[in-house]
Amino acid sequence: MKKMFLTLCAAFALGLCPAKADVTGGAERPKLVVGIVVDQMRWDYLYRYYDRYGEGGFKRLLRDGFNCENTHLNYVPTVTAIGHTSIYTGSVPSIHGIAGNDFIFRHTGRKTYCTDDATVSGVGSDNAAGRMSPRNLLTTTIGDELHLATNFRAKVISVSLKDRAAILPGGHTADAAYWFDSSTGRWITSTYYRETLPAWLEAFNATDPARRLMEQDWNTLYPIDTYAQSTADDTPYETPFGKSAKAVFPVRTSQLLESDGYGIIRETPYGNTMTLQVAGEALVNEGLGQDDITDLLAVSLSSTDYVGHRFGANAVETEDTYLRLDRDLAAFLTQLDEKVGAGNYTVFLTADHAAAHNVRFLADHGIPSGAWSAEAAEAALDSLVAADFRVEDGVQAVMNYQVFLNRQKLERGGADIGRVKEAVLRYLRGRDDVMYAVDLEQAGTAPLPAPVRERVINGYNSKRSGDIQVVLNPGWYDGEDRGTRGTTHGVWCPYDAHIPLLFMGWGVRPGHTQREVHMTDIAATVSALLHIQMPSGCIGTPVSEVLP
Repeated sequence: MKKMFLTLCAAFALGLCPAKADVTGGAERPKLVVGIVVDQMRWDYLYRYYDRYGEGGFKRLLRDGFNCENTHLNYVPTVTAIGHTSIYTGSVPSIHGIAGNDFIFRHTGRKTYCTDDATVSGVGSDNAAGRMSPRNLLTTTIGDELHLATNFRAKVISVSLKDRAAILPGGHTADAAYWFDSSTGRWITSTYYRETLPAWLEAFNATDPARRLMEQDWNTLYPIDTYAQSTADDTPYETPFGKSAKAVFPVRTSQLLESDGYGIIRETPYGNTMTLQVAGEALVNEGLGQDDITDLLAVSLSSTDYVGHRFGANAVETEDTYLRLDRDLAAFLTQLDEKVGAGNYTVFLTADHAAAHNVRFLADHGIPSGAWSAEAAEAALDSLVAADFRVEDGVQAVMNYQVFLNRQKLERGGADIGRVKEAVLRYLRGRDDVMYAVDLEQAGTAPLPAPVRERVINGYNSKRSGDIQVVLNPGWYDGEDRGTRGTTHGVWCPYDAHIPLLFMGWGVRPGHTQREVHMTDIAATVSALLHIQMPSGCIGTPVSEVLP
């Protein structure tokens, strides 16, 4: 009897015992699942700043949770909309249909933003920022399946500064998705979800939260000479705020608010702070995790992406943003402990993609790198097609590292599509900055290393992707338009595709694994934990080591 008691105590301590029995038929489930996506977080940030993190944020997740050390995106392009969608669907662009932040419908030639929807209206906003929905998403998400499993009694709520990072994780049946309107400084939604904002969000907006945070200005948490993991505060690798300013601390965010408007909060750590404040308000006021039906709260932290794009992966601004995020995460986890109960919720933390080092920074240290321009490539290819096939505007776009041919114009001009492809491929393969150029209709037999070929195939949606995939040399990215300052992402290489993945809480066995795990395994693992069906397009496999 004593041995059994001790075993049960140990199980409770590890978070393996159920918080409750769900009334849907006895399935053991936590009260709440919280998904946290840190936009543009490189896997190595867990360790680069480890010594400077507190005990309650990233370190708590590493110490008390399960760490999938070798988690990779298994598709290209590695961008925000696809990442968030793949996390919550367990699928890839080939199946779930979100082929980029922007993509082109091949049968009409119409370019669209991933969540644009002219059939809905904004709620809390009367401008285009609110005309958004998940209508372009072709599969279900974890939240959709949780709704189906509970006869729609679960609550599913998603929040992010970015509309796409709130809408796509929530899926088709989310009770609410909330995002930030830069023009008004308010958190909004659309009529796809509801006709009015809830009273608690109206009250939060009334406090002018962005202004309250930005008026504090932004200085480093610690003496600036202690930021040993970062480059000097003033380097040519960063994009300053303002044309004549330097990218140095302190950042007068109170002045930027007046000159640039509310949207500038996105490019400071205060954007993450505000997002977690909204998540906390939703947690309390929507009663998440307070009954016998499991709820889902999806939180995406976007400011890390904006800061990374502006300052790069090695800036003091980036390090300070993660140190501040660590504090905010600790406070949020404490709030979950207090409102839902430690051991009653499951949380996972991951990223939608990672990021490259700035190409000038790499070059200055003798590492092969460079900036490629999609805009210049489009102009060159358009001229090539016009000269060789006598069709103007035969190349519709070069985006997502893909070439989109204007098939309607080419066919009307009598051009043979196969020969046009051959000419484009020949040009691209002749460039020193291009490692491979692939006819996407023939990707299955392309002479690529198998891991790269798989990513190209998984990223190709025949109705929404381009005709030709461009694979640049490692260290290169589409960034010439940025003046080679800051950084970006989008390619298959580990610096863009190796992401953190941590699980903690109810039903999670503490530990770690070094075996390869894919982003698409996240939804499969959460579904297995909840004893619900995997999303309809899921190709992932549960990470069995996480589960008891």
